[in-house]
Amino acid sequence: MLRSSFDCLGSGFCKHIVVCVTIVCMQVDRLSITMDPDLGQAVRAAAARARVSVSSWLTSAAVDRIRNELLGAALDEWEAEDGPFSDSELDAAARLLTSSRSSSNTAA
Repeated sequence: MLRSSFDCLGSGFCKHIVVCVTIVCMQVDRLSITMDPDLGQAVRAAAARARVSVSSWLTSAAVDRIRNELLGAALDEWEAEDGPFSDSELDAAARLLTSSRSSSNTAA
């Protein structure tokens, strides 16, 4: 953030002061949301546990939700073209996801 101000002394002498705190250049879309108070409290607690801002936590949740919706649409399209997944394919995918989660949890 770049702050700039004029510091005028009683004598009429003014000096321009520039303070560089942090420069972050990004475009943002500011949203205002409402939610049940209990949910709001749970979101604040989750953000605090993750040591991120509520805004960052909600952004991450939105990214996850959109990714899941897009993945669901891609899987629906795949099944529309090639037929439904078999039980063995679904079981193999579940095993891969389970082993993937286990290895990422032990790596952390």
